Amino acid sequence: MEAIDRIEGEVAVLDRADVDTDQIMPKQFLKRVERTGYGEFLFYDWFKDGEIELEAHPILVAGRNFGSGSSREHAVWGLYDYGFRAIIAPSFSDIFYSNCTKNGLLPIILDEEKCKLVASSGRAVIELDDETVTCEEGVFTFEIDEEIKHRLSNGLDDVAHTLQRVERIDSFEATGAANRGPDTLAL
Repeated sequence: MEAIDRIEGEVAVLDRADVDTDQIMPKQFLKRVERTGYGEFLFYDWFKDGEIELEAHPILVAGRNFGSGSSREHAVWGLYDYGFRAIIAPSFSDIFYSNCTKNGLLPIILDEEKCKLVASSGRAVIELDDETVTCEEGVFTFEIDEEIKHRLSNGLDDVAHTLQRVERIDSFEATGAANRGPDTLAL
């Protein structure tokens, strides 16, 4: 996972509320387990039908309740593979928000008015450390959990985050092995 410090660039706008993961990544493309190669299938039905045009910019501004529906992680993989590094919306599905943070995609919650201002600006700069979105319309602050911020700013997925504690894990395993019988669950 790439570390996030600053995301800067043009803004793509998907002015729709309640966009679910089935629309983001349709079911027929869920047959693979790799995290790459999904960008070409992003919003597949909408692109195919000419309902939307969406440039592959680093920042996507979307409507409320983005990423609702099923918990398919493939939706996040597709957004990332397409080129988005941050999504700004008034609200996200909880599972989708979590999937974003575990895969290096920064979800930012701003109220609807600020989302519209960022969208109309066409370009923005996101500073994770300062928790700000800067555009020609102003500087807007967002909040993010400190642990999530740490993982994103250091490029740590769940496995890399766990491996930061490998010495403590090894120590526990070494010292605890003598105290555990074969039928004891190791923590």
